[in-house]
Amino acid sequence: MHGYQIMQEIRRRTGDEWRPSPGSIYPILQQLEDEGLVRSDESGGRRVAQLTEAGREHVAGRDEEFAGLWESRVDSDDPSVDRVHALYKQLGDLSGAAGQVAYTGTDAQFAEVRKVLNEARRRIYGVLAEDTED
Repeated sequence: MHGYQIMQEIRRRTGDEWRPSPGSIYPILQQLEDEGLVRSDESGGRRVAQLTEAGREHVAGRDEEFAGLWESRVDSDDPSVDRVHALYKQLGDLSGAAGQVAYTGTDAQFAEVRKVLNEARRRIYGVLAEDTED
């Protein structure tokens, strides 16, 4: 599997809850390769990763453990899961907007966005601190 396929598979398995970026996937793949758990080869202009024998031994017998990672995120009957998904979606959108400012904004815009984000964090904790009846 190449990096983009891994990113898409994670998105699928987490119900789009986690959208890993190349900046998170490729360093992990490199670390796994450095540890001898993954080997990558060039194929069709892409780096394709596959488990080494040591990697297969590492995951052998852990099917239930790994399956539990996906089940707890996607297949839960807990109604709060939908709420978490909704917030993660909004956080992803917010992260994209903030990232845009980080890459293309002025120093003043960057400083203002940091203030906005700090204020949002404080307000969220304030909401939790409120004594409200449901």
